[in-house]
Amino acid sequence: MTGTNSTSSTAGYAEAAEALVEQYESVTFADVHREVLELFPERPGAVLDIGAGSGRDAAALAALGHAVVAVEPTAGLRERGRVIHAARPVEWLDDELPELRAVRTLGRRFDLVLLTAVWMHLDAGERAAGMEALGRVAAPGGLVVLTLRHGPVPAGRRMFDVSVDETVELGREQGLSAVHVSGRADLHGRSGVRWSTVGLRRAG
Repeated sequence: MTGTNSTSSTAGYAEAAEALVEQYESVTFADVHREVLELFPERPGAVLDIGAGSGRDAAALAALGHAVVAVEPTAGLRERGRVIHAARPVEWLDDELPELRAVRTLGRRFDLVLLTAVWMHLDAGERAAGMEALGRVAAPGGLVVLTLRHGPVPAGRRMFDVSVDETVELGREQGLSAVHVSGRADLHGRSGVRWSTVGLRRAG
């Protein structure tokens, strides 16, 4: 599959923000990340949630004591996330891959970098540049977790069928070694949709 012809990796998200927030909040952080939770930092640390959507994961991680920066380029999702999870100390940023300009101006490194349903929106060149950016913001010993969607592309969206092998190789080129690979069915039961999870760790 080649995705749509849209030039924006966030195409279709602003128009569907309300429905997407409902969809994101209908599943739990623990269910979405159950295969890799044991790899997440046990002690409170610095977390970067890229493509944070409604803030479900960012809020859950903040509740565990982590200092969380949530990156979300779609204003409708970002603002709804601020409201829904206002009780959690999450720092929200308007930023996006592949550059992560706002994140990089913070001058921080992160113990966990989370990209849930994000990576498949980037084309090949953006993925290469994006992995370089991830390598820069991951702390020594830090974990980068990406979920990759496979299957039909929703109307109005821009997606690419990204392989696990390519993702692992891009990570290796940036000093990030694969520590986890798994697959699963779609939690929302969408026909033909399945997911891969890739965990990459920077050397300590």
